[in-house]
Order: sequence, then structure tokens, then C-alpha cells
Amino acid sequence: MAQTTHNTVTVTLVKSPWGRLPKHRACLIGLGLRRIGSRRELEDTPAVRGMIDKVRYLLDVDASETQVPEVDASNGEDSNS
Repeated sequence: MAQTTHNTVTVTLVKSPWGRLPKHRACLIGLGLRRIGSRRELEDTPAVRGMIDKVRYLLDVDASETQVPEVDASNGEDSNS
């Protein structure tokens, strides 16, 4: 089977969440960012984009496209093997 393409967003926390609004700190925790310099690669969905937009002033954002092999549902292995 063919490989599918997933859009991902890589976010890096570059400013401290210290002293920010509680809703903004909650968005950072929801994105999985805890410390300055922490980095996460997330699936590009409207929910993730909304959280990123709310705290964009604290983040460095890089969008990318990745190739993910499809998994055969019958045996749980890659279809390429």
C-alpha cells in the first residue's frame, strides 16, 4: 500500500510561561511544552493550531510534511515488509 502524508507542526518554547495568564499556561501544557527549549512535533489539526495561535508570542513554530507508512490492520505490521 502507499504511504500517507501527515502535516505536522514542530513547536519550541522560547519564552517562559512564568507570570502568564492561566489559560495560556494551560495551552502550553496541552501542547506538551513544560520548559524553555522543550520541543514537540504535533499533528497539524485545527485544535492544535488554535492553541498555538493563543500562545504564539511564547513559541517558535515550524510546519512540515512527513511521510508515514500505512499499517496493515489485519496483522499490525507495515504493509511494505
